[in-house]
Amino acid sequence: MPTPLTHDDPQAFGPYRPIARLGSGGMGTVYLARSGGGRTVAVKTMHAAIAADPAARTRFRLEVDAARVIGGRHGAQVVAADTQTGTPWIATEYVLGPPLDEAVELAGPLPEATVRALGAALCGALGQLHSSEVVHRDLKPSNILITAYGPKVIDFGIARAIGDERLTRVGAAMGTPAFMSPEQATGQEHTAAGDVFALAAVLVFAATGRAPFGHGQTADLLYRVRYSAPDLSDVPAALVPILGRCLDKNPFLRPTTAELAAELHDGSGEFAEHLPDSLLAEIGRRATEVWQITPQRLPAPLPQHAEPPTAPAAPMPRRRLLLAGAGLTFGAVTVGAGAWAWSRRSVSEPKPPVPGPSNSLLPKKRLDSVWQHQVADPPYGTVPPAQPLAVRNLVTVVAGTGLAGIDAASGGIRWASDQMEIHWQIATDGEHLVRMVAPEGSENNAGKPGGFPLFLASVDIDTGVAAEPFARLTDFNGVISQNQVLCTADGIVYAAAGRGKFDEYFMASQSWSVFAVDISTGRKLWTKPLPSRPDHTDRLHFLSARAVGHSLVALQETNDGKVRIVVRDTRTGAVRWEKPFDGVAPDRVQLPLATDTENLYLGTGRLRALRLSDGADVWDSAKERPGRTYGPPVVRGGSVYAVEKGFGLVAFDSGNGRVQWEEKGGGETKADVSAAPVIGTECVYSKRSSALWAVDISSGRPTASYRTTGNRFIAHEKAKVTLALGGKFLAAFPLR
Repeated sequence: MPTPLTHDDPQAFGPYRPIARLGSGGMGTVYLARSGGGRTVAVKTMHAAIAADPAARTRFRLEVDAARVIGGRHGAQVVAADTQTGTPWIATEYVLGPPLDEAVELAGPLPEATVRALGAALCGALGQLHSSEVVHRDLKPSNILITAYGPKVIDFGIARAIGDERLTRVGAAMGTPAFMSPEQATGQEHTAAGDVFALAAVLVFAATGRAPFGHGQTADLLYRVRYSAPDLSDVPAALVPILGRCLDKNPFLRPTTAELAAELHDGSGEFAEHLPDSLLAEIGRRATEVWQITPQRLPAPLPQHAEPPTAPAAPMPRRRLLLAGAGLTFGAVTVGAGAWAWSRRSVSEPKPPVPGPSNSLLPKKRLDSVWQHQVADPPYGTVPPAQPLAVRNLVTVVAGTGLAGIDAASGGIRWASDQMEIHWQIATDGEHLVRMVAPEGSENNAGKPGGFPLFLASVDIDTGVAAEPFARLTDFNGVISQNQVLCTADGIVYAAAGRGKFDEYFMASQSWSVFAVDISTGRKLWTKPLPSRPDHTDRLHFLSARAVGHSLVALQETNDGKVRIVVRDTRTGAVRWEKPFDGVAPDRVQLPLATDTENLYLGTGRLRALRLSDGADVWDSAKERPGRTYGPPVVRGGSVYAVEKGFGLVAFDSGNGRVQWEEKGGGETKADVSAAPVIGTECVYSKRSSALWAVDISSGRPTASYRTTGNRFIAHEKAKVTLALGGKFLAAFPLR
């Protein structure tokens, strides 16, 4: 999935200039690059900090050597490399074909003829390595690229010479558990026979869409690899005895690559003749797509205290550049019609509709999304993180120069603002959008000691323009950037604001309050004091809030960095009850709250329900499932859904906490406990590594997955999409 270059990515690798990023991880980055003559290559680098470790640098050199050994017929041809520079790199041909795991996801389990041809060709690749006394040690579907001319084996990061244990920790299991050999799972010598075991596991995956030893926690997988029989139930009958011998626990009973190749295929015909039409079409699409990628490089982020080019000379606050007109772009780079570059305009001038996205740098199909837009960070930083908001048929989000409204079903941009709205000063009840509005003349606080009134206004959903303020509150300073709109419900907006001198940070001399305002009349219903904040902190009072019935439920951050649960009566503002939310970091709970009319449901540790009326414990997962950890929950229709660490999705009865169902056979070890699930009518969606998984509610089994860069997810039920924000993209995925 190509993404734009960052401002500090290298300008060149020898004769090759990078044009996009293909991926990045803890060890290094992979780039798509071209030579002056137009040759397209993939360049893999190692981070300079990692390369400072002599052992890591040696591994990289051995990876280059192994890639050269396998050559261009069975692997990606090495065209250049520099392992001595501060940032070591290797350039290989750019292989025009999907990884095997994506191929199976696209075409489904492959026909027997395809599996046989694939297996025989991979025997040739491994035989080439083994003849040079090299073993791969990490053969898996994602390391096998499918081209029209045959598979290519890549990623030799843990390959080594047979018998060379110098770079392997004694007793350590290196590789991918689902495709490890039994000897590798116990940290023993991995020989050519171990690669044969892994190859058979890969062919089972190709034929069935699953690994032969299932999924689960790493320890469980390693146990099954060592002691359990492989599941070959859906493998074509003629392949079962062949692959069964390869998966024997005794490495000496497995066939060699030459023997296996002879049993699998006679070598007749072209490889492409054995591929399904859908897979051939995907290969052709990728061959065309690579030439449509336009080089893009993201600009360097503004320094925290930097002053935008059009701003006055006076120092400006890090968060609040009040209507300064800095020409930031929402799209960070311009990529076809899919990127947002917002021009400066007055608040009353509506933005004309923008055509739907057509992003050539990140094709929709590559992200599996219904639509997608590249987005910049919010103009006032990312703490707290910006959240997409579902409003009628739109999704709104603050990024780049301000707020935008996008048709949730089609992705068409309805309107866009350059007013540099602050994302924690906007809230919605699903039908109306409310925001704080900077008063006229308040740019840079205008040097006015007493500050300006605080204005609250509704936003026109059709144009994005703020209406005349419905509330003008003179007892607060409207230009303090830490003012917050907490939430809105039943015609009431709940907010927190300060009075006193403006500063970039909180000041101990400021006084703070939480209050409620009637939207229809602009009348303040109640005001209650909040603790003052110490000088020079910028941590907001409220991490999350939601109004349910007569309860305003909130998570507040204390001055010592802890979290408290505070529930107020929405009619009076009086605190009904409060208690500490122990064991959680404030940044982990800056998410929408899971509440119904009876309870508040808390995760990010043990999962529990607290009664809204008095804060009493209703149930606690620690009693039934001790020692288990959960991510943030979501509640719907009498069920509470949460991701259990190292396991997957679990549904609990909201009233008594009893388990209703558990996920079966998903990508459990990759289950992400940082994001709350999204609930549809048929499926529950949760983050797994770089994918969004759909788990069927009736069966508990995963039914689909979608590649995504997102880390914040919400459901838009009217548009029937799951909205994902993160990794510089806003994208929509199916919601069933």
